[in-house]
Amino acid sequence: MSIKKNVKPKFHKMHVKTGDTVQVISGKDKGKVGEIVETMTKKSKVIVKGVNIKTKHVKPQQEGESGKIVTQEFPIHSSNVMLYSTKENVASRVCYTFTQEGKKVRMLKKTGEIIDK
Repeated sequence: MSIKKNVKPKFHKMHVKTGDTVQVISGKDKGKVGEIVETMTKKSKVIVKGVNIKTKHVKPQQEGESGKIVTQEFPIHSSNVMLYSTKENVASRVCYTFTQEGKKVRMLKKTGEIIDK
């Protein structure tokens, strides 16, 4: 098996951005709604606030310090989330349209709500 050198990392185009409100459509947290905290374009994953929470046991770093149990959000794949309209309380696919100024913006298909400001 040969190892490829000088290969640039692949960035995946995602339908969601940081700050979007999304609903989880599959997995153990199906139906939960939250805001995207971070996007990982190389892996095509997102971290959603309050979704996919796991418990981590952290060892003590210094002498005399006790260990901790920390809960934190872990990434889920971007294909498992769908944009969510807080006004209509409905999840929808995204499409792209142009404004009067000629700017390309994202729009929810079900409600016609424009996401990008």
